[in-house]
This record gives sequence, C-alpha cells and structure tokens, in this order.
Amino acid sequence: MSLYLIGDLQGCKAPFQRLLEKIDFSASRDTLYILGDLVNRGPDSLGVLRSLHALGDAAHCLLGNHDLHLLALWQGVRKPGRKDTLQGVLHAPDCQALMDWLRHRAMAMHAHGWLMVHAGVLPQWSVPQTMTLAAEVERALRGPDLKDFLSQMYGNTPVQWHDNLQGPDRLRVIVNALTRLRFCSPDGMMEFSSSEDASSAPAGFLPWFAVAGRASVATPMAFGHWSTLVSDSTKAGLLRDNTLPLDTGCVWGGCLSAARLGGVAGEFELLQVKCEQAQMPGKKGD
Repeated sequence: MSLYLIGDLQGCKAPFQRLLEKIDFSASRDTLYILGDLVNRGPDSLGVLRSLHALGDAAHCLLGNHDLHLLALWQGVRKPGRKDTLQGVLHAPDCQALMDWLRHRAMAMHAHGWLMVHAGVLPQWSVPQTMTLAAEVERALRGPDLKDFLSQMYGNTPVQWHDNLQGPDRLRVIVNALTRLRFCSPDGMMEFSSSEDASSAPAGFLPWFAVAGRASVATPMAFGHWSTLVSDSTKAGLLRDNTLPLDTGCVWGGCLSAARLGGVAGEFELLQVKCEQAQMPGKKGD
C-alpha cells in the first residue's frame, strides 16, 4: 500500500491520468490525498471530478478556493469569471451528484503524521485547533444553509484571527486562511494582494510557514495553492520550515507532482509528470 499527496489539479485530467500511470496507482491498494483546487483554469474540470468521484475512498480531496468558487456558482451566489473553465461541470447531467460530493470534501486533513491544507494556517493555530476550525466550515458546507454560507463567504475582512469571532466573520477568516493564505504578519494579519514567490513578501509580512514560533511547526505539513513558490523545478520537493509545497503549476505548463510518503512522518519521494498544455490565460499563481 502506498500513500500519495498530490498538488493542484485545476482541471488537468490528462496529466493526472499520466501521473496515476507513472506511480502505478491501484484504487484497491493505494490512497491519494489531493490538496485542493481540483477544478478551474484547466481544460477538463468535469473529467477530473468524475475521476475522483469514481475512486471512492481511495481519493481524499481537500477543498481549495477554486472548488469553493464552483460551489458558489452552482448555488447562484457568484458570477462566472472570464478565466473560468467550469461551464462543462455546471451543465453536466450529473452536476447535482458531483456538487453534493464536492461539498462533502474536507477543509483540512491530518493523517499519517501530516497536516494537509490547500493554502496555509495562521501562526497561532495548532494542529488540533486547525482541524477543529476546519470542521466548523465543513459543517456549514454540508448543512441546509449552504447558499447563505456561500453568499457571505467572500471578502478580505477580518484580516486577523480572534478566538471570539462569531458568525460569518469567523467562518470567513477560517476559509481565507485555509484556501487563500500566502503571506501574513508575525501576529497573523493576512495579506491577499501578492501572489509572488516567497522572496517578494510585502513589507511587514512573511510567508505564513516562515513565521517564527508558528504553533504547527512540529508537524510536517503539505499544501498547494502557491505555484510561484515552486515555479523553479529545482525548488520542487523541498521542505520549507517543515512544510511541503506541492502546487508545481501544472495548469500553467509546469508539472503535476505527487509525494509518496515514507514510513516515517516527514519522509517522502517526489514523482512528477510534465503538463503538455501551454500556459492558460490569466495571472499565474491565483
């Protein structure tokens, strides 16, 4: 049995299938952990969703910002963006079944010694707190008030976590940290205007994983979302402050990456396939 962590798919079904062939994946034997952004920008979001859905318990998927965007489109609380490639999903005969499946995916996972999120965690959050807060959002996604939750989910404020936050503000901060975070201040103030690499942090901010004293630092973490962080292939597969970034920009003409976990927490082997498509229109890293 092998365990694999896989970075952002973003609708790139063909590279995903080639990666499964390269690792000799067997749904009866192996397990995949997909780190969010299953859909959008790539050419076959519908195919990716159908493939993951068909894998059943062999594929555990996180929700990323693009996946939440798809749910918001489905519920009619958000308009399509000009760069979206999601109409095939929304018009598919099995859209309802796929969206019901998608809304039941996780916001964070802690398994085999690894914490997995799509984007990041705030410096103050321990691993248990991260899982507890992720579960709050998961309940909202799976509950009867999905449309109300999604309609209030968007926005950049509050920019900082406080334990006494309640209602939509509380859930919005959790969502933003888990699915959008790149840079934050040492006291956890989030910054959303920059998507450049780690060396281009705005003044007063750091990559979230580089904040000194981060409460989750003792646990190996895997995340996606930040393709510019590993746009140079020599940086792929490198642990950064006990975190492993795995969005290697497949949708932008980079690679699709999988980390095969070793027997000791924090050990892994990196496996990659090249994405054959040219860079999609839009801003890299968003």
